[in-house]
Amino acid sequence: MTVDWGALYAPPGGRRSRSINAENPTGEPGRAASAASALGPSRKGRPAIGLDAGETATLADVAGPGVIQHVWMTVPEGTDHGPFVLRDLVLRIWWDDEADPAVEVPLGDFFCNGFGRRALVTSAAVVVAPTGGMNCYFAMPFHRRARIELTNEHAGPVHGIYYQVDYVLDGDLAPDAGHFHAHWRRSNGTTQAGEDHVILDGVTGAGRYVGTYVALTALERYWWGEGEVKFYLDGDDALPTQCSTGLEDYVGGAWAFQDDLRTVPPPRPVTFSAPYCGYPYYSDTDTTGASPFLQATPQSHGMYRWHLPDPVVFHDRIRVTLQQIGAWDHGHFERRDDVSTVAYWYQAPGAHDDLPALPSREDRRPR
Repeated sequence: MTVDWGALYAPPGGRRSRSINAENPTGEPGRAASAASALGPSRKGRPAIGLDAGETATLADVAGPGVIQHVWMTVPEGTDHGPFVLRDLVLRIWWDDEADPAVEVPLGDFFCNGFGRRALVTSAAVVVAPTGGMNCYFAMPFHRRARIELTNEHAGPVHGIYYQVDYVLDGDLAPDAGHFHAHWRRSNGTTQAGEDHVILDGVTGAGRYVGTYVALTALERYWWGEGEVKFYLDGDDALPTQCSTGLEDYVGGAWAFQDDLRTVPPPRPVTFSAPYCGYPYYSDTDTTGASPFLQATPQSHGMYRWHLPDPVVFHDRIRVTLQQIGAWDHGHFERRDDVSTVAYWYQAPGAHDDLPALPSREDRRPR
């Protein structure tokens, strides 16, 4: 994402800046920082909220037209009730009073922190800074109303939920400005050999696909990333219009993200984070401290690709899939790994989607 410098010094026109957080939950002008603390009025009186198990908080409910420009959040990584708060909290966003949420994603995965664990991310669209400051810079237009909710599906209460939603009210917003969407799916070793993981399907109408986050836990040995990401656009049937040459290639890497292709000494993974692509997370060890048993785990890999300079345009429909193909010295082979993904896209107001419901907390539990 690039800065439109001309817009920074242009006359503001019909735009009005607003911000919502726990100090000003309605975004009302002239009402920020109104809560009192032990230090007195307007001295950090309500910086955060908490949620009991099963409780939902409305983080923002705003009348439009406008554009959400930045979302910042930080939450604890775990509690006494379990280590996977980032996978147990669910972020949902509705535009213009539509019945179904346009965004329905576990909170951590939305910010490229899958597996219920933190990872630093330095990119154009998502930044996760030390220690757990999660930022999203996707522009999110709305015409009549925007509603953002956070639901706690953790086994117990979660305290210390900090958030801020920065937006503008924009009377000049184009009536056909597309709505932002994000959707989470998982194939938890459940696909058949040769069956692709579905990243996105069921979207009809016009739009632009702008990003993918992949959280993959390897359930078999040897290299796991030979699968191609395929984009079936509009009238595509058996074959797609676009495909990558492999998963690590799709997210901008090469040669298995390793420091070398060798067997002795064992190769080391090299993580990276860049504006439009990255591989920010690798783990083969449990770091939750939630068990006294051996801490070795299957290898987990987190990666992202933002199609911001090169959005994938569709006019009628889009389907995005990921092959599960591995490699060793004797050739390629079909795999069945634990693959979780987030698809990010814009679609025209009134466009249709038919997406499966978000799986239950238990079915989202990281390996």
